[in-house]
Amino acid sequence: MDVLLLRFDAPLMSFGAVVVDNRHPLWRYPAASQLAGMLGNALGLDHREVDRLEDLEDRLRFAARWDAEPELLVDYQTVDLGQPHLVGTGWTTRGRREDRQGGTASTATHIRYRHYWANGILTVALALDGEGWPSIGDLEIALRRPARPLFLGRKPCLPASPILLGRRQAAGVRAALAAEPRAEVGPRRAGLPEAIWPLDEGPGLRIEERFDRRDWRNNIHRGTRRYAVGPI
Repeated sequence: MDVLLLRFDAPLMSFGAVVVDNRHPLWRYPAASQLAGMLGNALGLDHREVDRLEDLEDRLRFAARWDAEPELLVDYQTVDLGQPHLVGTGWTTRGRREDRQGGTASTATHIRYRHYWANGILTVALALDGEGWPSIGDLEIALRRPARPLFLGRKPCLPASPILLGRRQAAGVRAALAAEPRAEVGPRRAGLPEAIWPLDEGPGLRIEERFDRRDWRNNIHRGTRRYAVGPI
């Protein structure tokens, strides 16, 4: 199996989990949908090319390992919706007009908690099941010369170095990740790092069921995948 090795090294990363009200928590590892979005961005896909993005997500197979354990950072955000320039009409990020319906909430202070992983380094082994476009070679070229700037979760989460480490042959993504030396992180390295990998590549210490499948057309969750979790 051809496997790409990626390294996520950034001051901040965000692997968004299920949002509850104004709280935006994290998964410990990126979701397949997030990786598909990042790869689609590198390939130059438009967010409206939902069939291609969903096909890419379904073919993705990956394992991930923290080489430097991150710290949780919670960004406490407020905005006074009563300020003159915020009263009335608003605009979404897609350029659509959004009018408020009135009531006290329309001019109150809006509070939001956004979570980030800070100062971590994550190594990812990534492959594709099945045939079709893109191939693993297409992804390798796109990650070397992405069509647009890449980010690790939210747009402010810019990588500190090129994401692509290289490509290797391995029996699976777990084996490829195990063969990749850990990042040089000095005193931040601690013990044998924890990792996740597809459950059909061998058992771990436990099983994690993750809500990481996205319906790209309707922008909702569409199912889970099961991963093994353990040391590598």
